[in-house]
This record gives sequence, C-alpha cells and structure tokens, in this order.
Amino acid sequence: MSTFQDKARDAAQAMREVFAATPLQRNAHLSQRFDADIWLKREDLGPVRSYKLRGAFNAMRKQADLSLVVAASAGNHAQGVAYMCQHMGVRGVIFMPVTTPQQKIQKTRMFGGDAIEIRLVGDYFDDCLHAAQSFCAEEGGHFLSPFDDPDVIEGQASVGVEIEEQLGGVPDALVVPVGGGGLASGLLGYFSTRTHYSFVEPAGGACLRAALEAGRPVALDHVNTFADGAAVARIGDVTFDRLKDVGLASTLTINEDRLCTTMLEMLNVEGVVLEPAGALALDALKDMGQAIRGRQVVCVTSGGNFDFERLPEVKERAQTYAGLKKYFILRLPQRPGALRGFLDLLGPDDDVARFEYLKKSARNFGSVLIGIETPDPANFPRLFARLDQGGFAYQDITDDEILSNFVI
Repeated sequence: MSTFQDKARDAAQAMREVFAATPLQRNAHLSQRFDADIWLKREDLGPVRSYKLRGAFNAMRKQADLSLVVAASAGNHAQGVAYMCQHMGVRGVIFMPVTTPQQKIQKTRMFGGDAIEIRLVGDYFDDCLHAAQSFCAEEGGHFLSPFDDPDVIEGQASVGVEIEEQLGGVPDALVVPVGGGGLASGLLGYFSTRTHYSFVEPAGGACLRAALEAGRPVALDHVNTFADGAAVARIGDVTFDRLKDVGLASTLTINEDRLCTTMLEMLNVEGVVLEPAGALALDALKDMGQAIRGRQVVCVTSGGNFDFERLPEVKERAQTYAGLKKYFILRLPQRPGALRGFLDLLGPDDDVARFEYLKKSARNFGSVLIGIETPDPANFPRLFARLDQGGFAYQDITDDEILSNFVI
C-alpha cells in the first residue's frame, strides 16, 4: 500500500509533464540578517505564481469522466483550476469574492480562456464557497476544494518532495504560511517529524490557531482580507484533522501592517514581488530569533500575485507600522497666520503628506486632517511636544481603526 510520501512523489513526478519544479534559492540578504542559512522555496515563480496549481493538477488528474469542475477561491486556487481546465479541455465555473483583486480575476480569465466562467459572489471567501457548493449540488459537477481535499493536500505536498530533492536532504526548520491548511498539512504529512515547523497566519485570519484553541474548526467572527491568499474564516475539517496535534507553540500570527514592511523590503532590496500571503513566512523570521540562528531554514514564498495598484496601500501600512507616518486631526483657529504658526512647528525633515479641512463652516475653529511623514519615528514625540507648547489641540488617529477608516 502506498504511503502519503509515495503519493506525493508520484504527484510531483506527474507534474513534470505539465510544468517544471519551482526553484529553491538561498537568500544571502536574509541569511546575513538573521544569522542563519535561509532558503526560499519560490512558489511565486510557478506558472500561476502560486503553489495552488499543484493541488488542482493532482485532484483533476485523478478524476475519471471529468466534465464540469466547480471551485471557490480568493484568487490563487482559481488560477490553478483555470490553468488545468484549459490544459485538460474541461469546463470550469469558478466562484470568487467580489473583493478579489482585479489582477487575480484577470489572470484567472487569461489562464482559463473559453474553458471557464467566473462568478463574483460575496465579500469574503466563505460566502463564495457556499455559493459554489450550492451550484455544484444543483449542476452535478465536481467541487474542487482549495484545501479541504485529500488529493489537493497530496498535490501540495509535492512542494516538500522538491525541497528535499533540491536541498539534498531535509532542512532544520520549515516556515509555512497557512490559509485553509492544504499546504501546511501536505508538508507535515510529507516531512512528518523530520523537521521543525512554524505555521504562519495573518493576525486577521488566524483560523488554525483558533481551531487549536477550541479543539475543533471554528469560524472567525471577522476576517481581515488584506492577506487575501490566507484570509480564511474557518480551517478545513480534513486539514485540521491532520494539523490538530501541531501545538500552539508551532504557530505564529503576523500583523498585516508589519507584513507590508517585508513586502517592500523584498521588492526594494531583492527585486522579489510577493503578495501579502506570500510574504508571511519571511516576515515570521523576525519573531524566531535564537530559534533559527545557525540553522538551515526553508521559507515557502507561497504566491506572487500582487496587484501593483495596491502598492500605495502597502507603503502606507508599512510607514504607519514603522512609525514614519501619522495622521491626526488638528483644531486650527480661523484667523490669519494660524496655519503658518502650525507649519513653523514642523521639523526640518517632517513632510506634510496630506492636508484637508474636514469642516469649513465653524466661525472660530476648523478641523483639519493632517498626514505627516518623517524619516525618524523619534521626530513625532518632539513635534507633539511643540504642538502642546504652542497650545494646539489635536488628536492622533493613526491607530484608531474605526475613525481612520472614515476620514483617511
């Protein structure tokens, strides 16, 4: 009887008829920064710029008389299914959230061509998942889960097969992003106890951690969709059954704003384009410290489907996290020279990035939204001290999520 490892190797071998293995690259920049031997498994360089093609390939190749494939996806699984529908000449209907980045929708259409139909449903992945499953039940198609399917998990495990072959052995540690758990459970199934694992989730979509704490899969009350490739409200039943014993100590949650600093660092320093979920494993290195020093570590860069229209948002999030940009509301007297008095308090390196009157009808005072950028976060306490001394009334709203969402 074939073991899971045997099935993963068979899947990896079969894939070579359709697409090449993704590279495993040592990263000198990260290795020096973290005093470790850091390698990147570049799933962002695959045909659809994510590992999701692997699971779609393996699940579809195992189905006999496949005439209709139905899928739900926030983007990467959709592209993998579309690619395979076109390759195999199979009709596909793919449900995607309305909030999916346009870049991922367009790429899905490109890969699938006339073989697929895209339906945009709901604001979150779980909304379109329910719609896809209902449609599949009515039409009698084959529902291809993005993660909660043994054949999909087996296909994702081919990442591990390639890592072992390319590295010539098993790494000391493996850092893996987690969304619904397909990649994580596949790699755990392949490497078993031969390596140390760190499973990384975005803070606004930590469904594995929630399930481990509850002892069963549970739905999160709210999901932050910024890291859309890993923003899943509920981990799969099949995947959790395989991950239920990993322990909370093996999980890490990453602040979405901090994640942006890693995305920009990889883009500016290394020329590597990663989507938010694709940068999770790299950002997690910041929290691992002594645990990885001197060790050989493989990080899976799970996806590179990044819409560059989102770059200003990524820069904004990175700046605010690093303390280099702040927004505040200033109560400015409506008299000549008041604005000049404020501007005179700015430091030589402080830059006004935004200035907007929020209320112009007040006779004596007006509320102004101010955005300030500075190269050193220590400049802000000094600026606020000068404002206090000058008698200006202001409110820092940078970290006020509700208020800043309304006015910024």
